[in-house]
Amino acid sequence: MSSNPSANLELILLSVSDCESDRTPLHDAAYQGRLLHIRNLVAQGFHVDTLTLDRVSPLHEACLGGHYVCAKFLVDNGANVDIVSTDGATPLFNACSSGSSACVRLILQHSSFLSTTYRLKSPIHEAARKDHTECLELLLTSGAHIDTELPVTGTPLYSACLTQATASAELLLNAGADVQLGCGLDSPLHAAVRSGGANIVDLLLDFGADRWCRNTEAKTPLDLSSTNTAVRTALQQRGACSLSQLCRFCVRRSLGSKRLHRISKLFLPHSIQDFLLNK
Repeated sequence: MSSNPSANLELILLSVSDCESDRTPLHDAAYQGRLLHIRNLVAQGFHVDTLTLDRVSPLHEACLGGHYVCAKFLVDNGANVDIVSTDGATPLFNACSSGSSACVRLILQHSSFLSTTYRLKSPIHEAARKDHTECLELLLTSGAHIDTELPVTGTPLYSACLTQATASAELLLNAGADVQLGCGLDSPLHAAVRSGGANIVDLLLDFGADRWCRNTEAKTPLDLSSTNTAVRTALQQRGACSLSQLCRFCVRRSLGSKRLHRISKLFLPHSIQDFLLNK
């Protein structure tokens, strides 16, 4: 680096300019959803897998913009659905981030790396965190691991609780997510209390969350709650679980997330099946 301040500034500006010029018209057209322009650019010789310096592809951009038709054109013309950017994002991750269930379905039809996580960029965590339930359901149906725990990020349920993504949390719990698995000793209930989500606190308690578990700081969810709040009230007013509730927790835990769907095939009265399935 030169000792001349003006020379240093010029070098920085040139570096920024180089990064910006690294992005092609094909990337811009894909992000903006301009299919006709994409067709013309490809016809002119632009490769569908043209990458930026950060290894971002046009398909990354189409999925991030939620443009299914553009994404499908790129995939039909040979775009790599499993390309990974330098920050660990895949087209599937970007599709989950944008909430485009159509793009998620498209990528799942062509990808063989559903549960692979790069640099903590996990599609199922992203869908849960942003409360994109259609994307989340597609991932689960396709076999994504429901209780995958990542450093800092925790499990998908933990991510949903941190952002008060109530619909995602309910979907995960009904699908068999472990109500106690969070991020290390920090449970989903700890996360829900921190975020101030009284509705999620009630939901977690309905599925048997332990109000007295302690995190690495030896604090219970109640210890983390603020006085005179709906969250604290929900924790304090919840009584002990009934015997029938304890039985439901035990049966669901024994079956696990992979076999919960078999409850409806058991020779049991419909009322008991609905009770076990939290309907």
